[in-house]
Amino acid sequence: MNPTKTLAELKALARELPSHRVAVVRADEVETLTAVGEAVRADMVEAVLIGPSKEIRACAEQAGFDLNGIEIIECPDDPSSALKGVEVIREGRADVLMKGLVATSKFLHAIVDREHGIRGGGLLSHVGVFEVPTYHKLLIITDAAMVIAPGLEDKVVLLRNAVTVANALGIDRPKCTMVCAKEEPYDRMPRTLEAARLKEMAGQGLLGDVIFDAPLSLDLSVSMESVKIKKSQSPVAGDVDVLLLPDIESGNILYKSLIFLAGAELGAVVMGAKCPVVLTSRADSAESKLCSIVLSGVVASFLGGGKA
Repeated sequence: MNPTKTLAELKALARELPSHRVAVVRADEVETLTAVGEAVRADMVEAVLIGPSKEIRACAEQAGFDLNGIEIIECPDDPSSALKGVEVIREGRADVLMKGLVATSKFLHAIVDREHGIRGGGLLSHVGVFEVPTYHKLLIITDAAMVIAPGLEDKVVLLRNAVTVANALGIDRPKCTMVCAKEEPYDRMPRTLEAARLKEMAGQGLLGDVIFDAPLSLDLSVSMESVKIKKSQSPVAGDVDVLLLPDIESGNILYKSLIFLAGAELGAVVMGAKCPVVLTSRADSAESKLCSIVLSGVVASFLGGGKA
């Protein structure tokens, strides 16, 4: 499989793969059903809608989403809807879990519940896949939304989750870096020391099949012009697939800068649960919501989820 380089190619890939079912928790939201409906009509996913059925049907009508053949599971409120969504995943009746109108806290609580949840063995982390007008391929960024202050071992998990997404996009040996403000380890900048340690771990084969070099500045990570000016010899410079950010502040700032200043579009997925999770923001565009659904289905296919 050739690497997926645009969001249009991502959608085309989703159409080629077996359909995966998305369980939407509190699907009684017009924007959510608009995106889900478009994905269903384009044969990129199937859907099961969870929440108050009367409100779901009313929202679907506003969204122009024909519910003929779509399963609706009646649940009156956030807690029951979130628990039902997790149950549907555990029973193998869906491959992806998506947040709709449900409160984020209730949604995540059901996922990480020790007895009934679907948490995996590590951290839940947010992976954004950006199409930036000024970059020559998709750019994968983590973590902008979930892990507040990751330590070194946390960063290993964040990187592995992002690499899984890269692999699902056909990038067999992704070029990765940890973005810092300096290209050399520097005692007064602890993040550069973490980055250097990650480079050592990559050299020992502890980060999987990746090309990893760090610390690296953002300009050297994504700009061939900067590479030429600074005469960088880094094997990933100017051509990075995965950007690991030092903390949630830097991740969130870059995430929103790309969207609101650079005109980027994205799909995003939360990794680390027993299935891909769609956790969109109210500020995300309809296109980004759609791409997040599609991306999660592609990742589910890569991870081996069968057709529900």
